[in-house]
Amino acid sequence: MRFSPLIKDILNKALDGAILTRQEILHMLGIRLPSLEAGLVMASADFFTREACGGRAEVHAQVGLNCSPCPNNCLFCSFAASNQVFQREEEMAVEEAVLRAQKVEAEGANAIFLMATGDYPFGKFIETAREVRVRLQPDTVMVANTGDFGLKEGKRLKEAGFTGIYHAIRMGEGKDTKISPETRKKTIEAAKESGLFIGTCVEPVGPEHSLDEIAEKILITREIQPCYSGAARRITIPHSPLEKYGMISEYRMAFLVAVVRLAMGRELIGNCTHEPNLLGAASGANLFWAEAGANPRDTEAETSRGRGWNVKSCIRLFREADYEMRKGPSVIYSKNHRKT
Repeated sequence: MRFSPLIKDILNKALDGAILTRQEILHMLGIRLPSLEAGLVMASADFFTREACGGRAEVHAQVGLNCSPCPNNCLFCSFAASNQVFQREEEMAVEEAVLRAQKVEAEGANAIFLMATGDYPFGKFIETAREVRVRLQPDTVMVANTGDFGLKEGKRLKEAGFTGIYHAIRMGEGKDTKISPETRKKTIEAAKESGLFIGTCVEPVGPEHSLDEIAEKILITREIQPCYSGAARRITIPHSPLEKYGMISEYRMAFLVAVVRLAMGRELIGNCTHEPNLLGAASGANLFWAEAGANPRDTEAETSRGRGWNVKSCIRLFREADYEMRKGPSVIYSKNHRKT
């Protein structure tokens, strides 16, 4: 089998630093798996990422502060009230959040995320964040993963010591969730105006999502000009309305990670996947997450007893992919997140 001239032209264009068009992205997404062309896309993305980040990977650790029946009802989320996984509020004590953050910091996490459900009181989130911030090393990067907010709240996040946020316009947004894409975009704009970096991802991808929708979300993430992007599959929540569709394979997810990497342009040094997997690390991902506390992909209230990976396991997986580990604070969540 020979490679088609078109795929060679697309990959050469990406590797030369040019921005791919929607049609070029769609062409890659439509490549059959498994195939030699799919392998070429994945290998190209692997080279692309390693060149951009100097062969250094990062592990970011997320501490989930609460789980509750959230009224936003994102059908892919274990917190959705409609999924009836968590039927009462459970909240991590502030001191416990501090200890969890200090633990992952000591284990080598390059950034620490604090996550809360969309209905978690913003003032309480800020209070916890301030306490965590003063108990960490001064240069440790802290990232917020919380509900939608405006400019006033964005400034408070910045003042509380956050460097950036994680926020995404998700697959099926407005249909599988009670949140409109416009609301998500306004939050991202408010965060940017507040001086916060934006991390994002094409997620959560399921078998039912069309190539057009995946391409649309890739273009949206590129327009955001984030400090990293990437791809992640939807994890099935038992008895949820989306359970009937099943899940895409890790192989398919790794291929999507590669397409996103090539579509984002060569300057961006960060590309993620979740959950951690070796094939993703060999297909353009240089960012994994460790998780503790609540987790929207887990039916366990404490994800360290369920789906959550720890920092050491993530580091071990990257080393199996022949990555060096970045030491100290994240470079992805910094002014150096684009290669110069």
